[in-house]
Amino acid sequence: MRQLPPYLFSVFQEKKERLLRQGVDVIDLGIGAPDLPTPAFVIDKLKKELTDAQNFKYSPYKGLPEFREAVAAFYEEEYGVMLDPETEVLALIGSKEGIAHLLPAVIDPGDVVLVPDPGYPVYRTAAYLAGGQCLSLPLDHANGYRPQFWMLDKEKLHRAKLMFLNYPSNPTAAVAGLDVFREAVNFATEQQVAIAHDSAYSLVTFAGYRAPSIMQAEGAKEVAVEFGSLSKSFNMTGWRIGYVVGNKDMIQALAVIKSNTDTSQFIPIQKAAALALRSDRSVVKENNAIYERRMEEMLTALKEVSIQAVKPQATFFIWAQVPEGFTSTEFATRLLEEAGVVVTPGNAFGPRGEGFFRLSLSVPTDRLREAAQRIKQLGKEDVNQ
Repeated sequence: MRQLPPYLFSVFQEKKERLLRQGVDVIDLGIGAPDLPTPAFVIDKLKKELTDAQNFKYSPYKGLPEFREAVAAFYEEEYGVMLDPETEVLALIGSKEGIAHLLPAVIDPGDVVLVPDPGYPVYRTAAYLAGGQCLSLPLDHANGYRPQFWMLDKEKLHRAKLMFLNYPSNPTAAVAGLDVFREAVNFATEQQVAIAHDSAYSLVTFAGYRAPSIMQAEGAKEVAVEFGSLSKSFNMTGWRIGYVVGNKDMIQALAVIKSNTDTSQFIPIQKAAALALRSDRSVVKENNAIYERRMEEMLTALKEVSIQAVKPQATFFIWAQVPEGFTSTEFATRLLEEAGVVVTPGNAFGPRGEGFFRLSLSVPTDRLREAAQRIKQLGKEDVNQ
């Protein structure tokens, strides 16, 4: 446990709580937790299933057939990908749980795991907890945060067993075309490295953009699994429901770990989630329209104080460059202490995140507008000094 890297999120949480105790009105744009409600039809389905005593039994270890079949149907409709619900789909207690359990299922202690830098910190932490070693997969702003496989240490790469990818990306909001996935699958095949693709934000998209699935790339089922979640798309974070699809051997290995550590998710939640996946997803589009409006307002506010950020095509994050003269942590600390606004410093996501900060749009619109005003005011004070 002492070898785990420091978790910067907890440091800023402590600072936030200290300011709250002092009576400061703090606006938290640091956490990616949707503020919008779970769709009413999903809640109604849950309520209905709660009246059936049969639903209070243990779930099948792999998840309800009804839920796994809904995942397969979703993939066929959304991506044109055919999945066997029995062997190529597994229910998860949220994708974060599945990611953590995948590592001991597919690596041995001492094996190397390729981790995006910058990337979601849980990938690195899960690798350490499984006794693995991490090798950063370089991503940078100049090439749109595409994987730079040629920069990997050849000696360490020889010991690599698993590679994480994440598009649309947390934290950078970068997206990947099928060409990126094809390149990754070819690389993984050549190097005999498995791929775990985290697609938690695949349905949170804007302006007609549709995020592809790595399963659409030829040969993906031979080397890859893909994690999905209803947390961000259907605002079901606390429901803890997700899935993994793809390579049947990796899924079977993960199922063995899970069957010895948990008993799948509560049956009514799985049934409600199945209904969500089989819906027309119009509510997802409505939510995305709200995020897009918020994004436009915040980007305008940042531009007014000369903070540079690329307009995202997906996720509800803005990945922005810190002003000249600040490190990521210094700027995030200043925003918190002088403006009462929490953002996440880019270096919390890896060394290559230095020079950036992540801002979440998942707060009520009026609070986001207030945060934008505070950021603009702080910028104006700098100009007047």
